[in-house]
Amino acid sequence: MNQNKFLYIVIAVSLLCVILLSGCEDRYRYICQNPDKFDLPECQKPRCLFTQTCPEYLVAPVLTNKPVEPPKVEDVKK
Repeated sequence: MNQNKFLYIVIAVSLLCVILLSGCEDRYRYICQNPDKFDLPECQKPRCLFTQTCPEYLVAPVLTNKPVEPPKVEDVKK
């Protein structure tokens, strides 16, 4: 009897894991981070400059494999 109970618990936990994992999907914090949405009007300049959500601000270092440049000292002092 204990083996059957253990088997039911294992099956239930396995099914629960499968159900929970089937709901996973890619999500982006900002709409302009999604490469499929780069062409939207809100992701184009000058509209995206105010909110700083232009694709090159959000994903450019990932796409070009370049590190983000720190701001220059002269720009910070102004």
